[in-house]
Amino acid sequence: MIGLSHAKINLGLFVMNKRSDGFHDLESVFWPVDWTDVLEVHTKATPGLELKATGLKIPGGLDDNLIARAYTLLAERRSIGGASAHLHKVIPMGAGLGGGSSNATCMIRLLDRLFALNLTDSEGLELAAELGSDCPFFWSASPALVSGRGDGLSAIPQFEAANWKNTYLTVIYPGAHVSTSEAFHGCTPKSRTLDWSKLSSDSPDKWHHWLQNDFEENSSAQHPTIHQALVVLENSGADYVQMTGTGSAAFGVFRDEAAAANARNSAIECNWLARTCPMDTCL
Repeated sequence: MIGLSHAKINLGLFVMNKRSDGFHDLESVFWPVDWTDVLEVHTKATPGLELKATGLKIPGGLDDNLIARAYTLLAERRSIGGASAHLHKVIPMGAGLGGGSSNATCMIRLLDRLFALNLTDSEGLELAAELGSDCPFFWSASPALVSGRGDGLSAIPQFEAANWKNTYLTVIYPGAHVSTSEAFHGCTPKSRTLDWSKLSSDSPDKWHHWLQNDFEENSSAQHPTIHQALVVLENSGADYVQMTGTGSAAFGVFRDEAAAANARNSAIECNWLARTCPMDTCL
């Protein structure tokens, strides 16, 4: 049984305040991107999980991988047998693209089908939330307004899929690694009232007036290749440019497909990983 595990970008990322539990309240729109890992899962006769990985090298051991945690969590809650899993890693890690969270949620979905568990959406979302704040988004992997720690999902105001035709994304990973603790250390929370309907009512070349990533300024100052990736996108004619997550991937929104492809090619010439796709691919 095979599943595709999508990446995501953040359209805007606002750190609103620090909570009493030590986490931060955030607001962002998560958007799925057609940059995918491939996860294959089969039953096996013996108990437990056998996991192997190919593609991009995953640091550390696989025993503590989010895929392994997803199997353990589901095995604690439901009667499932042994499984073997093969992850082919394509989404760069430590990039703010949510690849690990996506892998974990994809594993839950595949195990659900493999063992005919018939999980409801509510059950799936609950399991995903236990694995990580970003994981619930990937249960449906549809554009969503995200709040709280990243686990509060709601519809984007005035969202219409037709509005996103003929709009393209180029995502660039310039190879820098930004730790989450480093990113939050350089960010000052600020409570704001945001009108997310502007994503639909404004054209992308107007977004810079109100949309931003609160981590971008500090992370790009600390890691010059992030700034360089943003410049490549700007110079290629992107209508809107931003870092995603806490970094280090950056993306540009284009209404010219050729310009989006040129940005990707420029990134590849810099020996960076890059992907171009229509924004409505996953809608």
